[in-house]
Amino acid sequence: MHKLPEHIPTVATFRGEHPENIYYGSVAVVDKRGKLLAHAGDMRTPMFTRSALKPFQAMPLIAQFADKFDLSDADVALLCASHNGEAAHASRAASILSRAGRGETDLLCGTHLPYYYTTNNIAPPVPPTYNRLNHNCSGKHAGMLMLATALGVPHQLYTDLSHPVQQAIVASVCHFCGLQPSQLVVGIDGCSVPNFAVPLPNLGRAFAQLTTDHADGMYGNGPQRVFQAMSEHPAMVSGMGRNDLAITRAGQGDWISKVGADGVQTVTSKSRGTAIVAKIADGNADMLMVMVRAALEQMGWMNDTARNALKAYVPGPLKNVAKLDVGHTQAVFQLG
Repeated sequence: MHKLPEHIPTVATFRGEHPENIYYGSVAVVDKRGKLLAHAGDMRTPMFTRSALKPFQAMPLIAQFADKFDLSDADVALLCASHNGEAAHASRAASILSRAGRGETDLLCGTHLPYYYTTNNIAPPVPPTYNRLNHNCSGKHAGMLMLATALGVPHQLYTDLSHPVQQAIVASVCHFCGLQPSQLVVGIDGCSVPNFAVPLPNLGRAFAQLTTDHADGMYGNGPQRVFQAMSEHPAMVSGMGRNDLAITRAGQGDWISKVGADGVQTVTSKSRGTAIVAKIADGNADMLMVMVRAALEQMGWMNDTARNALKAYVPGPLKNVAKLDVGHTQAVFQLG
């Protein structure tokens, strides 16, 4: 049996003033040199990055071939996106595929009900009108197909770990996380591509390096392109009603936010050259936001504008069916 992460209590719900439900997790704050500035919880156990990894999965394409395929900042944002599947997302994914000489049926991500409907409590169309282009990972997959075209390799089986596209991604992930390939824990993500588990400080190191002002030795201005694109086009990275959109806008141009499924969240500050990376053990998205907001407060990143922007994304008072206030939710960790 693999060693379980040594998470700590990070969020609790209180009935009255007594704790009732406790949520475990870990938080790392890392600068672009890889220095761990503050933390709470487990800093050693590899944890799956899920969609938080997307900027580094897109990096080989962006760094080497952005000009070849005339990739705009909005295109780059979609390559890094876990998007809502809105019309703007689907049409841009189709455009990227077209420039790569591929089409919707070449995507191996599958199809799901777009987040636009589930996030915003909107009834989906009947019969369904969505397809693979509306999958939240269609931008990432379109980028992988484009990279296969650029490398001159077959596009079939581009999701296999042994495929040149995935090997280029392994090199990118290792470079930015400061790890060797043998240190990556490999799994298959929900969209069928390889995903990697790394310790939280290593993921934080990767995101913090997106804030550098100088060219990267291997990936040139790729990190700057990614930060600029995600900062200027947050709606392309996520969409209406999404946490990532709210967090990035709350930073007023200084932050980018990237979520990963099952309880991963990153927030990166350009001016500070620093990233906050959080993982909640049970994947609860609401409690994850409580963790992230608390970390932002403790690190001194928040102001009244940001607090107001994020107010709707953290739980309010606990109410019973008679609408009486019976408790509250609060973070219970302290970064050290």
